[in-house]
This record gives sequence, C-alpha cells and structure tokens, in this order.
Amino acid sequence: MIGLSLSEIQEYLSRSDLSKFPEFQVSVLRNIMLEPIEPYLRYMAYQIGLNAQVKFGGYDNVFQDAVGGKDDLLSKNTDCILVFTKLDTLSSGLARNFTALSASEIQAEIDRIKDYITNVLSGIRKQTAALVLWHGFELPVYPAFGILESQKSNGQLATINNLNEFLKSKLNDDKNAYFVDLNLSLVRLGANRFYDSRYWHIGRAPFTREALLDIASEEFKFIRALKGKNKKCLALDCDNVLWGGIVGEDGLSGIKLGKTYPGSAYYEFQQEVLNLHNRGVILALCSRNNEEDVWEVFKKHPDMLIKQDHITTTQINWRDKATNLKQIAWDLNIALDSIVFVDDSEFEVNLIRKCVPEVEVIHMPPARTEEFGNILASCGLFDTLALSSEDKKRGVMYKAEAARKKFLTQFADLESYYKSLEMEIDIGFADEFSIPRIAQLSQKTNQFNLTTRRYSEADIWTFSNSDKSDVIYIRLKDIFGDSGIVGVCILKYEDEKAIFDTFLLSCRVLGRCIEEVFLVETLKLVKKRGAYKVAIGEYYPTRKNSQVELFYKNNGFEEVEPDRKTTTKKFQYNVETKLKPKSSFFKKINARINQSEKGKR
Repeated sequence: MIGLSLSEIQEYLSRSDLSKFPEFQVSVLRNIMLEPIEPYLRYMAYQIGLNAQVKFGGYDNVFQDAVGGKDDLLSKNTDCILVFTKLDTLSSGLARNFTALSASEIQAEIDRIKDYITNVLSGIRKQTAALVLWHGFELPVYPAFGILESQKSNGQLATINNLNEFLKSKLNDDKNAYFVDLNLSLVRLGANRFYDSRYWHIGRAPFTREALLDIASEEFKFIRALKGKNKKCLALDCDNVLWGGIVGEDGLSGIKLGKTYPGSAYYEFQQEVLNLHNRGVILALCSRNNEEDVWEVFKKHPDMLIKQDHITTTQINWRDKATNLKQIAWDLNIALDSIVFVDDSEFEVNLIRKCVPEVEVIHMPPARTEEFGNILASCGLFDTLALSSEDKKRGVMYKAEAARKKFLTQFADLESYYKSLEMEIDIGFADEFSIPRIAQLSQKTNQFNLTTRRYSEADIWTFSNSDKSDVIYIRLKDIFGDSGIVGVCILKYEDEKAIFDTFLLSCRVLGRCIEEVFLVETLKLVKKRGAYKVAIGEYYPTRKNSQVELFYKNNGFEEVEPDRKTTTKKFQYNVETKLKPKSSFFKKINARINQSEKGKR
C-alpha cells in the first residue's frame, strides 16, 4: 500500500477507524512549509496501530517554540518531535552564496548554527523527554564550486557535512534523539522527484508529495522500533528467491546463482539477507521442496553465500506454507507478527495474507529479480534503535533454544530436565553496558510483559539514576550457551509502596521458572529498602500478553478492587510476608541487587 497516491491515502484514512488505536502525539518544528506531510504521517502511524495527532509549530519559529516554550506543542504528553531546519532558511549565505563568503564569515555562520542546534535541543528537553527526530541538512545537488567542490577540503559540501556531524554528536549525547538523513531520501528518489522548485518559490514548501511519503516512511522506521513493532525473523522461500529456477527440476548446476547476470541478482539478495543476519535477524526457511535438494545447494553450490549455520529453523516440506509458518513461530517461541515472509509466488503471498494475516509478507515479483536486494533493504521492518551484543548472537541463541527443546524429549519430568540444564542466573542493577539491551527489551517484548510500557535508553537512564526507582536485569546461561539479558524489572517508589512499573521476560526463556526467581529477588530488594511496606504489581491486558494475567496472583499477590475507569489490574503484596522459596533446580543464583547498593545510593 506504500504506492498509494495522496487521494487514495486520504480516502483510506477517512474510512478507517482510527479511534481504536492509542493516540500518538507528534509535534513538528520547522522553518519550511510542511503541512502536506500530515496525511502521510497519519497513514504510516495507522499501519503500526497508532492514531497520530499532528501539530505544527509556527513557520520558521523553531527557536522560539523550543527555547521560548509552547505548552500545546511541547509537553509531557508529546510522544515525538520532528525537527526540520532547512539550510536555505537557516543560513542563505552557506546555502546560496557560499562563494562570496570569506573563511571567517563561513566559520562565524558555522558557530552560529551550532549554537542554534545546541539551544534548540536544550529548549526542547526542558519541556519534554519525547523522541526527537531531527532532519539533517541536505547536500546541494549543484554545489557552490562546481567540479572543484569535490577537490576542496573546506568547501560547501565539507561545511554541510561538518554541520551534520555536529548535529549527530549532539543527538547521540541525548539518548532519545536521532538524526534523520534526508540525503538518503534524496538519493533514492533523485532531485527531480524529491524537490518541487515551483512550490518552494511560491510558498517555501520544498518537497514533492513523493518525497514527503518517503520522509514519513523514514521517520516511522524510528517510531516502529521505539514502539516495539519491528520484526525478529525473516522466513525465506528458496526457489526463485534465494536462487533462480527450481532446484528439483533444474538441478544443482542448472539454478541461477553467481556473480554474473542473471545469477548475480540472487547473489546480491543473499548479501542483503546476511546483512540482516549480522544485525541479529533470525533466518528461517519456509519452502515447498525436497529437503535433500535444498541442503545440497547450501552445501555444494560454490556461490551460495548463506550457509546452513546461518539458518536457525526450517520447514522444508510439501505442506502449505501457512501451517509451516505457524510451526516456525512455535519452534522459535515467537509471535507470528514477529515474522516477515518472503516469496516470489503471488499465490503463496495471498495465502499467507488470508490465512496468517499477522505475518508481514514481502512479495518478490519474478519480473523484478534485479531489485530483490533493494526491496528487502528498503522495508525497514527490522530496524532497531540500538544494536546490542545479544542481537548479534540472536540466531545462535534461538538455535540453542531449539536444541533445548530436543534435549527435553530425553527426560520423563521437567524438574530433571531443568536440573540437567545447569542454569545460572545473574541479577543486577542497570548500568551503562546493560541499558541499551534493557531499553530494547522494553520496546519489543510482548508476550511475557505485564504492562508493555515502551521506554527509550534515555528513559532507562533516568529511572536508573533516580532515588525513586530501580532498574534491574536478569541474565541466564546454561549448558547450551549464554542467553544474555533476558528480563527486566522497573520498580518505582511512592510513599510506602513499591510499584512494579515493568516486569518482562524474553520469549526465548519462557517456561523455566526464571520469572519466579526474578520476582522473589526483586521483592527481597523492596524489603531491603525498608521504607516500603507494600509491593504493587500491575497488569495491563493486551492482545498478546494474556498468558501473564494471573502471574502476580499465582505468586502470592492479592488483587486490588478494580478501577472501572481503566483496564489495568492491580495486585498487592505485603513485603513482610515470608517469601516463596526459590526453585531448587538452578545451579547458581547470583542476586547482586541484594548483596550491595547500586552506585547512586
């Protein structure tokens, strides 16, 4: 649907029930005319289950809105701030009259703009902790010194790159602010499709509708990641996707795969698949095929980039692919909506859309094989706001989980199985090394997540450094490997109450009683704090977390009289109550939160 025209998008929005989705407050600070971007923002929001409410600051009023303050634009209720500071408006000298400026005048403009960036960001942060997406300065299509520009180290291009690097550094320091590179959209579309010179001169509106759609799409890659809507697993068909032709008919030597055309298109596609794998995306195969034929290609074809070790799980058989995708989700213990399925067959694609609508589908049209790599790269479905060490090892971790399931079949009872795993637990306070992973888990964990509140790294830093909250993580390793940080608890302290704001566990480790140990150790911490007599557990029901509805009740908490104004259920626990003993089958439990104080206390 990304190819819809503006009128089609507006019609689509008009007949859609936006009210069923939570509101997402977007504020736009700009020094250009940008109102035409609103329907594209609302459309992109709707695609990930959000009802975007878009507000615009005054034209060329960025500094005043940010530094002077504007309650209806920037507040604690704001979810996202889009900042557009086009260089033509901010500094016509650097943008349009560069050759006339002396070195000192250029430096003065650079210093002024850097001060402007610093003050605007500081002004925003005094009003709100919302996600900031600041759009960088575009490089000129026709730079000031013509062909000499690329030979100069201090020309217009170098100056603009310098400003962009400064902007990136300021945003990186903020931890909940990100640089949006408009030059990527410019390159993708080309200048003639990106800029509208006529409307720029008439009304200071520089971008075409096509550009606005691409910009909005780029922005929502960040928002999708923040809201935990990004995907975990790429499930691939084989014939005419990983290679050209049908291996069962064409044979190993007859399929198209290599560094020359037409096999180069599939070779390039595999390169992009491996790029995603190296970013932590789980790879699976879902193919109607003879398994022996498929593995022969993996093992023997000299140009096969993807190896068997890259694949975490497979369903290679003659069953329908909807059933196979459900099996892949079960094998990996992930939700169906965490999977992206790639196939060249329009029949198969439509089957999945009808029978398993939760799965995101990417159709690779047979007539566009040369574009397969770019189609996958452009989807943005796997983008994350950070890349942790756990991400890079995700495929290995899920493979280990599959090995655990197979290992389980050797035991008559679960306790014997658990003991044989020799599980070791480490529980600690959030620190600079764990915070990126903690934020990431809060953004994407859905099944075992009591409240599904999504937090950025900046939020986690704030909670961690506050005397009114604790952020705790749990790590797990066993004989199959180190699973890394697999759980998070955020405690907030109010009066005599300790509130479980967040309690979550990765789906990879469900069913091993880790959550019980984690809860007991956090309750010990509350008791250790001394001033807090009651622990309050919250459960906010969603479509995916029904399995944890009774978690607190099953672990000694009593349900509080429900508030009819909200669907959130609350449970309370008297901290003086004798705590439930830990399960006996863990080899080691190192709860450092109850052995020493965290740094700030």
